[in-house]
Amino acid sequence: QVQLVESGGGLVQAGGSLRLSCAASGRTFNSYAMGWFRQAPGKARDFVAAINWSGGSTYYADSVKGRFTISRDNAQNTVYLQMNNLKPEDTAVYYCAVPKGSSYTAGYWGQGTQVTVSS
Repeated sequence: QVQLVESGGGLVQAGGSLRLSCAASGRTFNSYAMGWFRQAPGKARDFVAAINWSGGSTYYADSVKGRFTISRDNAQNTVYLQMNNLKPEDTAVYYCAVPKGSSYTAGYWGQGTQVTVSS
């Protein structure tokens, strides 16, 4: 079992930055990959970024490449999402997740944190 708690969301103007954090507990943190997803009002939940157990491999949605950076601190049991040059279309609830096997859908999810980007 894994418990995930996101923080760091808020209201920011376009072009601004935010850093989201996701604190994990319940299992050995450095044994699993982690991902960030987001869901805008009326839309499906979309993949944003993922990182492997060691932090050596990262993956990004095309829409955030070059603007967002995912990282992890295994000593602090925390994964981060640094978001720069934010755009109004980045407005969404952001969730961190841990997959079960290869499936995030079947895995563990946090409660989400709201990010609102004003134009």
